[in-house]
Amino acid sequence: MKAVFGLGNPGLKYVLTRHNVGFQVIGLYRKINRTRTRAVRTCLSLVYRTEDLLLVKPMTHMNASGDGVKAVLERFQIDYADALIVYDDLDLPFAKMKILSKGGAGTHKGMASVVTCLKSEEIPRIRIGISGPIRPPDTIDYVLGRFTPDEWKELFPALRRAVEAIDTFRLSDINTVMNKFN
Repeated sequence: MKAVFGLGNPGLKYVLTRHNVGFQVIGLYRKINRTRTRAVRTCLSLVYRTEDLLLVKPMTHMNASGDGVKAVLERFQIDYADALIVYDDLDLPFAKMKILSKGGAGTHKGMASVVTCLKSEEIPRIRIGISGPIRPPDTIDYVLGRFTPDEWKELFPALRRAVEAIDTFRLSDINTVMNKFN
């Protein structure tokens, strides 16, 4: 069993915001793969379970994502190497995808929460860039803002590639995913 965690904020006001890219990828994965399982609310998260994969949306709000990630990993006894975190990244150019097997959180508070709760940086992740041409002075308003229609057109191929990367991860390991998608 493997688990993919899409980081985001619960609630309608956050649905299409830049900070909910992780949730968007989980939703797109379910749509493309016609995953019809219903979500179970457990371990501070919404969990969609297939026969070999958990698709997880932590419901703790972004800055406490680690609590949901840790609870799911412990409950389902999943090793860190079999988990994948998907999140937006203001430190990457817009719509660029970067896959890592481990590393620090950078400036991302949700990933910082994951690293802190797990007491480890040894967890695979997919970072999807949301940075504009100029770093906004108010990053909170920016990440909680919605994408423009033009931004969605540019971002969608990166979201599709993230779904493809998840499928590869489901069948192999993070090194295979990095070699194929980075």
